[in-house]
Amino acid sequence: MIPRYSREEMVKIWEPENKYKIWLEIETLACEKMAEIGMIPESVPKSLRAKGNFDVDRIDEIEREVKHDVIAFLTSVAEYVGDDAKYVHQGMTSSDVLDTSLAVQLTQSADILIADMERVIAALKARAIEHKETLCVGRSHGIHAEPTSFGLKLAGHYEAFKRGLERLKAARKDIAVCAISGAVGTYATIDPVVEAHVASKLGMEVEHVSTQVIPRDRHAYFVSVLGVIASSIENLSVEIRHLQRTEVREAEEFFSKGQKGSSAMPHKRNPILTENLTGLARVVRSGVVPALENVALWHERDISHSSVERTVLPDILVTLDFALSRLAGVVEKLVVYPDAMQANLDRLGGLVFSQKVMLALTQAGVTREDGYRMVQRNAMKVWDNIGSLTFIDALGEDEEVMKILTKEQLQDIFNPADYLKHIDTVFKRVFG
Repeated sequence: MIPRYSREEMVKIWEPENKYKIWLEIETLACEKMAEIGMIPESVPKSLRAKGNFDVDRIDEIEREVKHDVIAFLTSVAEYVGDDAKYVHQGMTSSDVLDTSLAVQLTQSADILIADMERVIAALKARAIEHKETLCVGRSHGIHAEPTSFGLKLAGHYEAFKRGLERLKAARKDIAVCAISGAVGTYATIDPVVEAHVASKLGMEVEHVSTQVIPRDRHAYFVSVLGVIASSIENLSVEIRHLQRTEVREAEEFFSKGQKGSSAMPHKRNPILTENLTGLARVVRSGVVPALENVALWHERDISHSSVERTVLPDILVTLDFALSRLAGVVEKLVVYPDAMQANLDRLGGLVFSQKVMLALTQAGVTREDGYRMVQRNAMKVWDNIGSLTFIDALGEDEEVMKILTKEQLQDIFNPADYLKHIDTVFKRVFG
């Protein structure tokens, strides 16, 4: 995590202070139930509520000696609580605290990401509706294909992020599990009612079989969803970057007053935000493979996953939070140029209507093969004479074509409004 790509609310979740607060709450909740069932004195949870505290620097100091973070934490807490501290963590193992705490941090992070996603989705919806009937050229393989709507482009990205939000909510639910089952997960030294109590108070489900750790397929699923969301960010970012190219210039990132695009060339307005988002998406996706590899642990538990999660999870969550916030701003302020879209639509002299011409010929009785041949023959003439010959003129001079179609029919074919005739159907399906 570096400050340049971090937002405070998400960063705080992964700071030691928040982690140890969660640890202390888990230990306190566990003690409350243990005291209730007579496993430890009733004074213990009361002491924890009244005096329970810790010192981050002191924990670090102790850990340098004992080489164990949970023991260092418990020692620091004991210095505040006093004699009752000997009953804290009774029958529990480190993973009971670590894994349950990680689940809390992941759900806290997911809640922020869900809000981020909702902002992106709202921005895409607003801009899609705004440009529902803004005609532009659709491209396949980077080459002009047929007319489409800029709003329809954005509606497609809206759907992708909506699917991402649904997956994120499912992944949040999947990761929100508590495990307090003791060494190797047998509950030999702790009653399952303690686990149930802690889970209930934290708003979580109980892990059915935790061995000694929460199974890492849950974490792998969660991170994989983050990776897919990152790819959706990149997909939209790359589209905007292409549209901002000088030769296209159909849309561009907002360029604020006083902003500088290049240290050498004062005229430059570069797509720096979407380029940055493309890179950040790579960072988030880089965590997917390690998360998948963490699923395979030795027997009931090893810690090969630990170092990965301590570094990867905070980094990708902070990065994705920043990226989603940045993307929302890009979409909200995106500058759109309908006139440039129309100019690009006209750039090939009407070649984008080639399929409609071929279909008109087949509907008039021509075989598809002959119709394709006639249309392509004239299209290639236009390709070779862009700017001096239009497609409708080339067709109008083709005797074979004009024996089949009238000039009036030809004019009707070159009507771009036809490409919007079902736009309301799609928008109703997408937005209701």
